[in-house]
Amino acid sequence: MNDSKIFGLPSHIGRWIFIPFGTLIFLCMGTIYSWSIFKKPMEELFNINATQSGLPYMVFLIFYTLAMALTGQIIERIGPKLIIVLGGILVGQGWILSSYTQNIYQIIITYGVIAGSGVGIVYGAPMLVITKWFRDKKGLALGWVLMGFGLSPFITAPLARYFIEQYGLMESFRYLGIVFLIIIPTLGLGFRLPEGGENLPKNLNNPEDLSQEIGAKELFKNPSFYSLWICFTLGTFIGLMIVGITSPIGEEIIRLNPSRAATFMSIFAIFNALGRPFFGWFTDKINPKNSALLSFSLMLLSSIPMLFAKEDSILIYIVSFSIFWMNLGGWLAIAPAATALFFGDRYYSINYGIVFTAYGIGAVLGTLLSGMLKSTFGSYRYVFYPIIFISLIGVATSRKLVKNDI
Repeated sequence: MNDSKIFGLPSHIGRWIFIPFGTLIFLCMGTIYSWSIFKKPMEELFNINATQSGLPYMVFLIFYTLAMALTGQIIERIGPKLIIVLGGILVGQGWILSSYTQNIYQIIITYGVIAGSGVGIVYGAPMLVITKWFRDKKGLALGWVLMGFGLSPFITAPLARYFIEQYGLMESFRYLGIVFLIIIPTLGLGFRLPEGGENLPKNLNNPEDLSQEIGAKELFKNPSFYSLWICFTLGTFIGLMIVGITSPIGEEIIRLNPSRAATFMSIFAIFNALGRPFFGWFTDKINPKNSALLSFSLMLLSSIPMLFAKEDSILIYIVSFSIFWMNLGGWLAIAPAATALFFGDRYYSINYGIVFTAYGIGAVLGTLLSGMLKSTFGSYRYVFYPIIFISLIGVATSRKLVKNDI
């Protein structure tokens, strides 16, 4: 048995340090969920509409998804450490370069393409490390690490609002970028994959606990993949659409001032963060099918009250949006846990990269739809009608989310 050390500790103990390190990395990258704080200041600065101000957010999510899918194929070859360092540099540089832009199209490149690609490059590496070290509790461990991504707006939304009010929009990009440029690469230096024979709890190396190993070619022949991909697309369609317009909805429908809207986003971020370990644990203990059914049912029930919300309907706003944010976080735990449970660990980074393309499709559709509805009808209230319809499709599709061997 290999008694190698992690941070000076036996590997079966030291592996737990990867969780807070990964959480901090994801907390930095999860600032994308604070995008709605930047929307109105950007619309005023560049004299653009709601659809245009959503383009950097949409492009960020597209390149995040593409980079995640491509990087998943090489993480094990070149190692998670180098992946996180290189991706972290891109994240920080993308934010910093955004502070020197002069129009929305330049921000699409600096923030959307560069920073988005950096997040996609980094994203899969901590997840692969956690999956390999915590085979006995994949969903829960992944949920705790991914909690950082969801918790990010708790810190970054009010911080971004403060920076914007005190220093302006462009300087806010610069200050956040410097922080990310320092934190992500530094923490990334500590990550590594387990070696053969690591001194881990016995059940982690018990082949009887593992799913059938399915590679990328077999993935496309497996019905479970298509059910999971569709459910993930629908879940992120709703979640990312809501996240991108949370602050504007609070200001438009509930008549909150910008600072108070940013404060509520911090509350929603807590629920987004808690949704990851909760749904990860639920997926481990029950199964992905029931986790998905629960998620879509909750989003359906949250949409209906928002159709009747009006000025000062603060309780409806808080409850509905807390559930929406929690369920977006939930899907970012359900999908990776289900990928490992259905298709095994051996090809996990490649398989989840393919499954994760659903996130990009959901991001594009959700961002475009919310902008179009706002531009056409003059209000974000109309987004809740398609959310109800999509949730119903999700409930129906979830029933097919079971493991299918080929």
